[in-house]
Amino acid sequence: MSKKENFRIIFMGTPDFAVSTLNKLIESGFNIVAVITAPDKPSGRGLKVKYSPVKEVALKHAIPVLQPTNLKSSEFLDKLKFFDTDLQVVVAFRMLPEVVWSMPKRGSINLHASLLPNYRGAAPINWAIINGEKETGVTTFFIQKEIDTGDILLQEKIKIENNDSAGDLHDKLMVAGSNLVVKTVKKIVEGNIEGKKQGQTGEILKKAPKIFKSDCEIDVTETSENIRNFVRGLSPYPGAWIKFRDKQIKIFEIEIDKSARVDFYNELFATESDILWIKSSDYPLRVASLQLEGKKRMAIEEFLRGNKKLLE
Repeated sequence: MSKKENFRIIFMGTPDFAVSTLNKLIESGFNIVAVITAPDKPSGRGLKVKYSPVKEVALKHAIPVLQPTNLKSSEFLDKLKFFDTDLQVVVAFRMLPEVVWSMPKRGSINLHASLLPNYRGAAPINWAIINGEKETGVTTFFIQKEIDTGDILLQEKIKIENNDSAGDLHDKLMVAGSNLVVKTVKKIVEGNIEGKKQGQTGEILKKAPKIFKSDCEIDVTETSENIRNFVRGLSPYPGAWIKFRDKQIKIFEIEIDKSARVDFYNELFATESDILWIKSSDYPLRVASLQLEGKKRMAIEEFLRGNKKLLE
């Protein structure tokens, strides 16, 4: 057997973002001895049990799946020890207790969707766009006690295009991240990579805390550029929103209209034919797609045909 086939790996992840990496590791011939993912959850009107995207891939390739509710339980830890793992690869999973991440012979590595040490935290993709960054990237690093602070292994930079939404950037980083993890694991197997301690950048580090619904309200006293970045950074999920007459309206696409001379006849909106503008502190913004509370997402033309009176 080759060195790669002898090297035993456990993969930990749950959402679609992690699927690309798991697939890439399998395609590259690495020995994935088990997958750890979130417990199954009932979903939809019929509350049918739904598997995580990562579990679907594991089952397709006949890889054993563990779905612990308690990562410190003796039952789960005994199962981990049984696999006698060389390395754990973690992508979009829960925070691990030390007893778990320190168990493999070569430790545990994580993929983070930013250029560490900037944008540590749960929402690096969203915050990079909200803050108007022109560049971000992916980082692989060894997991240590403090979250996202471990020794860096490899990094790759990714350009943020002017019209990228959080969804667009998610997909770019998902692909770049899967390739970076494979490259990192290859080097670990070959024993020719060492982690480098995360240094300070000489300025205050930018953070990426978890985003809650209450954080997503659009502030029309901000500049048009800040509002546009805010909307892009929260699209398609969780969605930037604005409240009007007890109705919550999510905005998914918006553009600055510097040429428009708009008479805002209410405190937030103005309409004209198939155009909806939102206020800012400088230029008006044209809405391209949105979603009224309890309704589906729709293009602005469709929305205005049925809801123009709401905005009068």
